[in-house]
Amino acid sequence: MTDNSANRVVVLICTPLEAEFVERIASFDPDRVEVRYRADLVPTPHFVADHHGEPGWKRTPEGEAEWRAMAADAEILWDVPEGNDVPVLEQCPNVRWIQTTSAGVGPMIREKGLADTDIIVTTSSGIHATPLAEFVFAALLYNIKIIPQLLAWQQQKSWERYCAGELRGQTLTLVGPGRIGSEVARLAKALGMRVVAVGATPPGQRQPNPDFDVYVDYSGIDEALGQGDCVVLACPLTAQTDGLVGRRQIDAMKPGVALVNIARGAVIDEEAMIEALQTGHIGFAALDVFQVEPLPETSPLWSMPNVLVNPHSASTAWAENERITDIFVANLAHYLKGQYDQMSPILDKQRGY
Repeated sequence: MTDNSANRVVVLICTPLEAEFVERIASFDPDRVEVRYRADLVPTPHFVADHHGEPGWKRTPEGEAEWRAMAADAEILWDVPEGNDVPVLEQCPNVRWIQTTSAGVGPMIREKGLADTDIIVTTSSGIHATPLAEFVFAALLYNIKIIPQLLAWQQQKSWERYCAGELRGQTLTLVGPGRIGSEVARLAKALGMRVVAVGATPPGQRQPNPDFDVYVDYSGIDEALGQGDCVVLACPLTAQTDGLVGRRQIDAMKPGVALVNIARGAVIDEEAMIEALQTGHIGFAALDVFQVEPLPETSPLWSMPNVLVNPHSASTAWAENERITDIFVANLAHYLKGQYDQMSPILDKQRGY
């Protein structure tokens, strides 16, 4: 039997992945693809689809030597390596394609020194749309249906009749009309809401979305925010969106507005947001992301009764790694055929998304 191992493309799985998905990738085309994965050489996950493991995790010196030997001729990476501070291109000098396990990887790719390379980077954009959109409406309904008060009454065994609001008829201002934002808009319309979407692309250059009642670019963000009974931040973090929602934009929001941030912490001025929460100008905030993560114990957000703190986990669902594997295997088929332009979703490394 001929040993064609020298001609196979090496795939290195750099972050935790369940055995069933490793096997699925390995069995895709074993004559052409060699998959390398050592669970003991990547961080131990704390939960399903934990791609980072314990902060500060490091390989032993012996483990690092084994890792470097595995990585030396890797052409394809599942995620970027964790557990050392060695540049990616030093660990994996032959890499040509990286499949990431997240969508908002533009800043990370820049930090890793990969933005100006010809390495293909595909993201997991789209797979988080459903769990994130569901989180948005779990939070908005949690607020408007006064769930915290109901829980308090239940603990007190207090039977209190009451009247609550409803989302139907409200306006939702959506900052970031991509895959996640589009799913948020779809659910908003199903609930009878009006949707005002705000994005980077000028209106005349964007494909119409029937779930957007109004679409404006960032030049119209102040007016758009002023229309929202609810504001959802779902945009990627780029040079254009870093600090996009500042003190002026917060002041432009309706008094008592409900805010949900599933974008990145740097998109909004956190100090100004906290002040607005303290005065009630922002009536409620559900926050999945923060300026500093983990959120420092000294942050007043922890103890504010009108804030729901979520530890950057709203996107994570049981089926996440299965969905990323679907993307990876489909892209692997294109990669092996040289159909690089058909791989998706490809990160525009200069735009950052």
